[in-house]
Amino acid sequence: MQTAESILTSKNKFHINLGLNRTLEALEKLGNPQKELNFIHVAGTNGKGSVCALLNEILCNHFSNSDVKIGLFTSPHLFSYCERIKINGENISQEDLNKYIKIASDSQNELTEFEILTVAAFLYFKEKNVKYVVLEVGLGGRFDSTNIIKKPLCSIITTIDYDHTARLGNTINEIAYQKAGIIKENCPVVAGEDNLGIDVIKSCAKLVNAPLYSVKKLVKPSFSTILINDKECNFALLGDYQAQNLALVLEALKHLPFKINDETLKTSLINVKWKFRLEYDKENKLLIDGAHNPSGIKTLREFLNKYFPNDKKTFVFGCLNNKDYTSMLNDLVMDDDDFYFYEFDYPNALKFEQLPNKIKEKAKKTTDPCSVINNTKNLKIVCGSLYMLGKLFNPR
Repeated sequence: MQTAESILTSKNKFHINLGLNRTLEALEKLGNPQKELNFIHVAGTNGKGSVCALLNEILCNHFSNSDVKIGLFTSPHLFSYCERIKINGENISQEDLNKYIKIASDSQNELTEFEILTVAAFLYFKEKNVKYVVLEVGLGGRFDSTNIIKKPLCSIITTIDYDHTARLGNTINEIAYQKAGIIKENCPVVAGEDNLGIDVIKSCAKLVNAPLYSVKKLVKPSFSTILINDKECNFALLGDYQAQNLALVLEALKHLPFKINDETLKTSLINVKWKFRLEYDKENKLLIDGAHNPSGIKTLREFLNKYFPNDKKTFVFGCLNNKDYTSMLNDLVMDDDDFYFYEFDYPNALKFEQLPNKIKEKAKKTTDPCSVINNTKNLKIVCGSLYMLGKLFNPR
């Protein structure tokens, strides 16, 4: 039997081809399992994963003493495709992944990698009697395979900025239009009031009579706390931008058919994890962050300036060559920082020769980033690509 990975990474599957018809056809053949699931749909440029992690943690805690199951579908993965599909916080088994990927792939032979994963997840969730699914968009929204769902409990649009411009458009309004494609008729949608695409989001919501709830970000008074209803709470997710993500989540919870109590929320905020998103190891002075576009890198730099202004910094950076790496590096690297470039083994990984001349003059090419990390007493920051982080820190 073919493994899930061999199917998903085969040349005729491992590409992006936005559109809904192939996914709809596959799901129709499989009995439309998505129609028996209740979705919270999340789109945006940055913050989707954090919002999904928060929602999943809160819902799993809320239903921990019941038979209600919570599904989570996210991307990309760090170490294994199994990470993308979870029930009650547990990864799908390799055996089940192989099974459902094969079924999905056979249902429509033109499905892409992400479309196969989407179909497999929906079927898996349905057959395992999942009730609520936290569903992350893969790319864009309007023509993303997850967008075949008809009536989500709530849609959430996180921050919008420039990324995937070749597919989504070169302006914020064009990108916002694609993200806002997840808004459905008469279904509530939540977005930040200072979202760069808020005017487009409002227009799209109005067109389908979807009630829009725009929220202010919360206050994050310190490194690891958040202010909710004037009460300071411990919060495991670092970065001031998480104040916006949590505000979106708290508003979305109001539109679900159950009420979350304060104790569940408090516990969830302490225990929530989202790997490689401003993950800080104080003992080893190591900060790992999956920032992989200009907006994410700018946020990372602001975090460093605020919380580590006086630390000497050593960066290990690698990214894909379809990113705006010139803008990313211009925002990230300061004159007094040490900068190492890691040309990791992945399709479309950026090569040292492609670096801007100004950065290339400063950069030190490394084939062994772990030695860089282990042999400096500076604050180490590893960033630029989740794919790179997955390869670099794979526990296997």
